[in-house]
Amino acid sequence: MSFNSLKSALLILCLFSLNAIAHAETTLVAVAANFSQPMTEIAEAFEKATGHSAKLSFGSSGKFVAQFESGAPFEVFLSADNEKPLKLEQAGLAVPGSRFTYAVGKLVLWSATPGLVDDQGQILDKGGFKHLALADPKLAPYGAAAIELMKNKGVLEKLQPLLVQGENIAQAYQFVSTGNAELGFVALSQAIKDGKIASGSGWIVPDNLHSPILQDAVLLKIGAENPAAPALLKFLKSPEALAIIRKYGYGIAG
Repeated sequence: MSFNSLKSALLILCLFSLNAIAHAETTLVAVAANFSQPMTEIAEAFEKATGHSAKLSFGSSGKFVAQFESGAPFEVFLSADNEKPLKLEQAGLAVPGSRFTYAVGKLVLWSATPGLVDDQGQILDKGGFKHLALADPKLAPYGAAAIELMKNKGVLEKLQPLLVQGENIAQAYQFVSTGNAELGFVALSQAIKDGKIASGSGWIVPDNLHSPILQDAVLLKIGAENPAAPALLKFLKSPEALAIIRKYGYGIAG
């Protein structure tokens, strides 16, 4: 290749790279606390695959909705349930037709102490503990699922005085991991590694003991003009993203 040809090729490559950079955007994403770890991985894969980036904020789904209603500039919402994205769509804050279930959550009764929680959850009937952590059921779907489970097992009234509520599932996990609560209800994604409970002891709650935890994503209207926002939602359905979601113990709808 001649010098001039090489020079032209390098110039074209530079222009192509600059063009790609110019079209790369960042989207602001509100993510339910239970999905923190998988979404962090997905965001990294998304940037490698598309050039776009995602700035993630983690917290309670209920509190995020209040922020959206107050004009917070989030463009994509990954909720811990399917009710809040639907309500946002009905309220005109989300793009119609953009909502879909990105993951099906799994509830686990977990303790940082090995052997404390049996694999059938019988400790809920036996007792012998002083504190049971869960996320605020008014704000967090995993907390609501835990309440429903205890009602179905007939132990809620007995355990009510022992309940310690976190603002979200991340805080509930923190209570248990630090020993401030002997055990608690958390998302399986927080306690799993390589397909099994990573440390301590746990009972993966059967799906038939509570309503399905269908976690929906939706494009907020403020993000409709940012190409990175719909691109992220599209990427969430990709084989690469689905593999990450499954790795953390979530189910896939459909």
